[in-house]
Amino acid sequence: MEQYIVSARKYRPATFDMVVGQRALTTTLLNAIRTGKLAHAYLFCGPRGVGKTTCARIFAKTINCEHLGPNGEPCGECESCRAFDEQRSMNIHELDAASNNSVDDIRELIDQVRIPPQIGRYKVFIIDEVHMLSQQAFNAFLKTLEEPPKYVIFILATTEKHKILPTILSRCQVYDFARITLKSTVDHLKYVAEKEGYQVEEEALNLIAQKADGGMRDALSIFDQMVSFTQGNVTYQATLENLNILDSEYYFRMVDLLLEKNVEDSLLLFNEIVEKGFDGGNFIGGLASHFRSLLVSRDAKTLPLLEVSESQQKRFHEQAMRCRPQFVYRAIKLCNDCDLGYRQSRNKRLQVELCLILVAEATDEDGAGAGRRPAKTLKPLFKQAVAQVAVASAQTTAPQRAVSPVVPQSATTKKVSSAPTLQKLNLSSTSIRMPSGKTLQSPVGQPPQPEAANEPTVPQATTLTRKFDTDNLILTWQQFANTLPQSEAVTAQRLRAITPEITSPKSFSITVNNPFIQKTIEKLKGEIVQYIGSALQVPDVSMDIQLAAIEVAVKSYSKPDLFKKMLSDSSALRQLHQIFELEIE
Repeated sequence: MEQYIVSARKYRPATFDMVVGQRALTTTLLNAIRTGKLAHAYLFCGPRGVGKTTCARIFAKTINCEHLGPNGEPCGECESCRAFDEQRSMNIHELDAASNNSVDDIRELIDQVRIPPQIGRYKVFIIDEVHMLSQQAFNAFLKTLEEPPKYVIFILATTEKHKILPTILSRCQVYDFARITLKSTVDHLKYVAEKEGYQVEEEALNLIAQKADGGMRDALSIFDQMVSFTQGNVTYQATLENLNILDSEYYFRMVDLLLEKNVEDSLLLFNEIVEKGFDGGNFIGGLASHFRSLLVSRDAKTLPLLEVSESQQKRFHEQAMRCRPQFVYRAIKLCNDCDLGYRQSRNKRLQVELCLILVAEATDEDGAGAGRRPAKTLKPLFKQAVAQVAVASAQTTAPQRAVSPVVPQSATTKKVSSAPTLQKLNLSSTSIRMPSGKTLQSPVGQPPQPEAANEPTVPQATTLTRKFDTDNLILTWQQFANTLPQSEAVTAQRLRAITPEITSPKSFSITVNNPFIQKTIEKLKGEIVQYIGSALQVPDVSMDIQLAAIEVAVKSYSKPDLFKKMLSDSSALRQLHQIFELEIE
């Protein structure tokens, strides 16, 4: 019986042309070999299973070939190529740094460097997983790596480039290997299946490629596993069962239910998924990926980001056209938040179910763009009739601020329109308690509303006349504060907290707490006097700004300090203190 060889070894590339998914790197290496411009040290870095060690071996075989082909590939017939194929070449040395990472191992390697090659031109040292070397081993290797003999070439391979010392990186030509695309992986698996005579479904190969996540070695290992499970007939359903992958059909069904706001059936579908043995965390991660696929499948520019088969691309596009972008943004945000909090949650199932409910409710949130929380509005809870004082606007020349003095009214009661029913609460009105006991409703920063037709009217709370008294002065003061722009909201708030007092028939005064407020009001004094004088018909009215007296805090003394002060103030007490040696406790 012939010995079985796994596909990852049996179909390992023997030339640069056979390497999958690294065309740019292999072309660069071939050109360097053709022109003879070889570096003394190379660093191959990238994810696992993408061809780093394979390219290192092909490179070592090619540079020692005695009869290179016209395209720069090795002939495979010379003694050096046969020795390499039969794994007996003395010019190629491989070292696993994961298990040989000490200083002694590096010193042994340096001793081998001193021996020139017996056959061929170059002696190649391939050090795999070089990031596993210890700090001392790196330091011992630096000098030899920088200036090796002319017949020595080092090829370092690693999956974690960030762990390599900068002094090592600076001495090497760095080649970054990319993840192998899903299409390249599927094409290579088809090639292997044809060579072996297996029956495969393209959807099954897509699942294997997605599971491999860009690694060809992993893809071939999974492929061998599926061939053993299906006896050479690799189907989509068998691949789902063997790899324990949740069918994308469940995600399409779930999104359809969420679009219909069918919370009950979506929870039942999630229960069906859980009963099949799938973890809730894997499900919510897959649902987030599904929404991401819907997002990128909407536009032809982002369609290449969707790594699925053509039939799946068409289905994603059809479902994406039925989803509003705001819904997809919101769903991705909710699924991502659920995924982050899943491990910390005590009730993990409730965490996923709550996420599904929120996603279903997100279908009506038009303002949820970019995953942000939609704006919330307060609905009216009760009716309120607001009595407003009619205000006429008066324009002043620039650069003075436009003010609106109060228009005098007759002594009779005037009817004004009330706020319509079921309107939002007018939270911007201010109730002012006058010294006379009356209450006035003063609008804060709101222009007078026009009277609506066929609306009930209410009597005004108080009639305002052009009389220079305390009530009218306070109301006019508040109205001036309301005319200030939004940029001076702090100043307006401070003015509202001040109550002016009449000091003479044509003057009034205010009292402020600190010099800063005093300076601020001093800048507005001219406008305030003009506004109040125009509103109350007192053209030559004056305003006095007073600073409140600062109370001096009385220092409190402890008993010993008080006794010392008494001693300093009274000579008789000092004599008694000296005679009787008095002390205070």
